[in-house]
Amino acid sequence: MQASKTGNFSVLLPVYAGDDSSFLERSIVSVTREQLLVPSQLVIVQDGPVGDSLANVLKNAELLSGGVPTTLVTLPVNGGLARALEAGLSRCKYRIVARQDADDISLPERFSRQIPLMEQGYQLVGSAIREFACEESELGDIRLQPADEDKIHHLLTFRDPFNHPSVVYDREVVAECGGYEHLDLMEDYWLFARMISAGVKATNLQEPLVLYRVGAGAYKRRGGLRILRSEWALQTRMLRAGIISWPQFMRNLAVRGGYRFVPTGVRRMVYRLSLRLRKRT
Repeated sequence: MQASKTGNFSVLLPVYAGDDSSFLERSIVSVTREQLLVPSQLVIVQDGPVGDSLANVLKNAELLSGGVPTTLVTLPVNGGLARALEAGLSRCKYRIVARQDADDISLPERFSRQIPLMEQGYQLVGSAIREFACEESELGDIRLQPADEDKIHHLLTFRDPFNHPSVVYDREVVAECGGYEHLDLMEDYWLFARMISAGVKATNLQEPLVLYRVGAGAYKRRGGLRILRSEWALQTRMLRAGIISWPQFMRNLAVRGGYRFVPTGVRRMVYRLSLRLRKRT
């Protein structure tokens, strides 16, 4: 491996009581000392009370990171992802901020590939991600997203054109677009929709730079009344903001809403088919 360098950017990582302490430890290591381009700051947001195991990892986060200056933001109650990310962004010292989830793994070349694009003028840079279930060596499907800005704009009217755990963005641009707003399970899509609608310069790298942990209940969580309510709220906000038209609104409710109510097995099959179709475009 090449010698590591340090870049002027922050990493933002939220944690809550439902996270696994061993996964969090692996996530911290992967996003700091294993990187070819090491961040200058790690911001961890503890979203409400956590158990002893997670608390111990958080206590030793800077040691785990290999000495990357670490800021721990502790929220007294669990307020949800949007609130946690907004609290974390307010403590990021650098304009460029990279997202990381507590159960995912960033590959060593992630920031050395993404940060130079941000320094060249991009304001939102994502990448492909690769799924895995248990062991890092047991790799699954790749989730691709478009690199071309026209394709990103087009796809935005139907689904999220970014893999949220892979993004790096301009903190000031995020604030100008209203930041993260609470929208259960869809905070990221709604933020990116506003950013792209505002004309930010964005792209996705086509190589998987993040290993995305897929749990046993992943497909079940994509269905049910809870996410259907969020789907309705998202589509309504996008319609009112002029991001989608009435025909697109009706299409999205029919297709995306219908997807929420099919059996889990069917949902899994449809999702796998969509991944294969993405690879052909």
